[in-house]
Amino acid sequence: MSALLVVVLALPAAGAMVAALLPGERAGRVAGTVAAALAFVASLLLWFDRSAGGTGVIRPWHEVDVAWAPALDLRFHLGVDGISYPLVVLTTLLTLLCCAYTVGHVPAGGRGSALVALLLVVEVGMLGTFLALDLVLFFVFFEVVLLPMYAVIAGWGGAGRRAAARKFALYTLFGSVLLLVGVFTVVASAGTADIVALTGGAALPRGTQHAAFALFAVAFAVKSPLWPLHTWLPAAHTQAPTVGSVILAGVLLKMGTYGLIRVAVGVAPEGARWAAPVLGTLAVAAIIVGALVCLAQSEIKRLIAYSSVGHMGFVLLGVATLTATGIQAALIGNVAHGILTGLLFFLAGAVKDRFGTGDLAALGGLRERMPGLSGLLGYAAIGSLGLPGLAGFWGEAFAVIAAVRRGGPLWLTLGVIAAVGGALTAAYFLRLLRRVTHGPASPVVAGAVCGPIARLEVAAWSPLVVLALAVGLVPALVLGMASEPVRAVAEWVAR
Repeated sequence: MSALLVVVLALPAAGAMVAALLPGERAGRVAGTVAAALAFVASLLLWFDRSAGGTGVIRPWHEVDVAWAPALDLRFHLGVDGISYPLVVLTTLLTLLCCAYTVGHVPAGGRGSALVALLLVVEVGMLGTFLALDLVLFFVFFEVVLLPMYAVIAGWGGAGRRAAARKFALYTLFGSVLLLVGVFTVVASAGTADIVALTGGAALPRGTQHAAFALFAVAFAVKSPLWPLHTWLPAAHTQAPTVGSVILAGVLLKMGTYGLIRVAVGVAPEGARWAAPVLGTLAVAAIIVGALVCLAQSEIKRLIAYSSVGHMGFVLLGVATLTATGIQAALIGNVAHGILTGLLFFLAGAVKDRFGTGDLAALGGLRERMPGLSGLLGYAAIGSLGLPGLAGFWGEAFAVIAAVRRGGPLWLTLGVIAAVGGALTAAYFLRLLRRVTHGPASPVVAGAVCGPIARLEVAAWSPLVVLALAVGLVPALVLGMASEPVRAVAEWVAR
């Protein structure tokens, strides 16, 4: 089963090559979708025949460890455990849905087969980031996503796509430089890049841990994104094509929060304890700022983009508590955000395709013209605002609980303010529904010629609809597999 880790990476890589090289444009899209489907099936198979090996904090279910650059003592070291597995499956699922969606919906700007190929290359980078157990290998995969995502935004995005793509690239490169310096600092001090050996911080002196955590935290905060390093996100989401927005929100942001847990907290726990109050404060600031900005937004994709700032603020607050409850909240918050915000961007894209605008004031009365689409939008919105029974509830609720349980005036205050941010989240999503779905149909909606929801759209959206309910009702789908590794990480940080 260990070889399956390589297969999970190889399938989308091969699919990208086939999609790009096939002469038939539609054939390339179909071939890429088939490769994405096979990668999804391979990721599901990782659940079987699990056996946690090793004696360290990280005990992978499956592991591949071979020499990569022997002269530099670098290894091609991959592994999957309960922390990374949900994100691996989320990545393969969302990429499959985006590729399938592209079979019938090719945005203007270029060949659809080229778009599918780029999405598959991005998938390789994201999967490699979640599977890498070598710091240098982690950095390499972390960087793989930059150029293809830049090309997706710049090639198939909206009117301001080139400026948005440049901003995305510049911010990401800034974070990459800090990540590279952090990796060099750790490897030079510890003499190894193996994440399994480094986790727990035993190989690093206190000063090095502080420096490494600061570098890692800022690098991952750019990708997460954490206020005030979030300003690339709204432009990238708004200008990206629908599938680009889904991948950005659904998985790409999770590379930052996963890196914060796996690398920053795991490798430099003393640095994490030192910086936790600052990280928690910035996370709560992101929750409040994101919510207030959403209340003022007048464009649907931009509102959903800013909502990600607030949602990821709850994830980062959970991580900042450095408790098992908080890290579990961060993990399920990551998955819930990927499911629900991915669904929201799919639906926002469908709205813009049919009515030619994302302006909230111009979309009134959607319920009268397209009750099915309106109902799905309402479902995704109330899931994102944290309604109990849907996936968005657990991460936000337990991030607040973790902060309160952490104790002390600072953490109690942060927990209370975050709870207020949760109420503001409900306010802006209810405002979205009131403006878009209720009331009399606006002239734009009433005069548009739009067909019913297509079967391909139903196929792309249905898994996310089902998962939002399944994770909401049975959070153990995510939390159960992560409980042991999370507890191990929390115990090491608490020492």
